[in-house]
Amino acid sequence: MGAEKPMSLIFTYGTLKQDFPNHPLIQSLILTGDANYLGVHHTLHKYPLVCGPHRVPFLLNFQGQGHHIRGELYSVSKHGLDRMDELEGTSRGHYERLPVDLVTVEGDKVVGAEAYYGHRSYAMELWRRNGEKGFCEYSEDKAKGYVRRGDRDQSVGFLEHILLFISSSSSTSN
Repeated sequence: MGAEKPMSLIFTYGTLKQDFPNHPLIQSLILTGDANYLGVHHTLHKYPLVCGPHRVPFLLNFQGQGHHIRGELYSVSKHGLDRMDELEGTSRGHYERLPVDLVTVEGDKVVGAEAYYGHRSYAMELWRRNGEKGFCEYSEDKAKGYVRRGDRDQSVGFLEHILLFISSSSSTSN
């Protein structure tokens, strides 16, 4: 028998959730034993969840503002984390993987995990651009208008898309 892979707990709140565009990554990790679905959870504390350019969701690390965010919890191996970090652009300043406390839907258990937050270099401006209003769940309705990575202008980097979004006049972002 082989040794079990050490696993980390990752909270997904956006496009990595079931039935959303980036979930195939999680599915492939489940098939190789690099991820396991642990159920629906929500954040213990309130956080802002907003959309940025291309209707991409961003959890912002401003505890106490926003809503209790609903999402999915997965246990993920080191290999799985590396793949998720690549998707989330942690080495390119897109997102940061940081701690988050979660509660089961039943509210009977607090779990420490990590989540991908919009990077601190643009988070406050993104929050302001969204009128300091967010939502509690990235739903099909909130995802309407989401543009898949391959369908975006490839001559412009994702951070540049974020900066352009932030500098544009406020509109119905939520």
